[in-house]
Amino acid sequence: MKLQLHPIPIFSDNYVWCLSNDRLAYVVDPGDAGPVMEYLSAQALELAGILITHHHWDHVNGIAELVNAYPEVDVWGPAKESIPHCSKPVSGGDSVATALGLSLEVIDIPGHTAGHIGYFSPDSGSLPGPLLFCGDTLFSAGCGRLFEGTPEEMFSSLSSIASLSKNLIICCTHEYTSANLAFAQAVNPANEHVAEHVKAVAALRANGKPSLPSSIELELKINPFLRVSDPDIVNQLTKKYGKPPLSDEESFAMLRSWKDNF
Repeated sequence: MKLQLHPIPIFSDNYVWCLSNDRLAYVVDPGDAGPVMEYLSAQALELAGILITHHHWDHVNGIAELVNAYPEVDVWGPAKESIPHCSKPVSGGDSVATALGLSLEVIDIPGHTAGHIGYFSPDSGSLPGPLLFCGDTLFSAGCGRLFEGTPEEMFSSLSSIASLSKNLIICCTHEYTSANLAFAQAVNPANEHVAEHVKAVAALRANGKPSLPSSIELELKINPFLRVSDPDIVNQLTKKYGKPPLSDEESFAMLRSWKDNF
């Protein structure tokens, strides 16, 4: 059966990703059950599973209502974090065998939270490339804040994602792309790919369309957090902080600090 990938908008800028065939659906990080249930009903889909990347409220608050509506549904979530109604705690190296004929590998990608995980499919069948549900670790043109992890952990997580596949389909959970691109232009002003993508995203958003999913191929061109050794970025960091970063990890930490106050 052909697989479908759809972002369900919730709150002001979250997406709940829905992966489905013509009968069954898996949803990722349902912070609000209402829009999810409306979409499932409209598409005549039965909820077969819930996948959670980390414990923040806007990713888990809809779980209880969904489990109440679908009592047999399994909930996968990070074993190192407290996830409500989690029946299948998983860590890096584990896998999720879905009823869609698709197996998802669990990867540890800490930094935003201490136990943050992602769900990766190297073979996504009818979808146009490998697939990653990365929660709040990687955003288009950006990355998550370091609420619980260290810069070194987040840099390592992003590096591991970037190494997976250039045509990797990146399913992050916030519509932050426009704001992230504004920062990318400030720290990497010579980057023509960023300028081009600003226009492309503006057109999408003006028509009510999401800027996601992204791809690693695109992110390696536009995302400053994946381009920490770029001479233009290093030059901008040196100007701002009065000294050059001495390593890629330090460059990342300086970028993240700058973005936190941008």
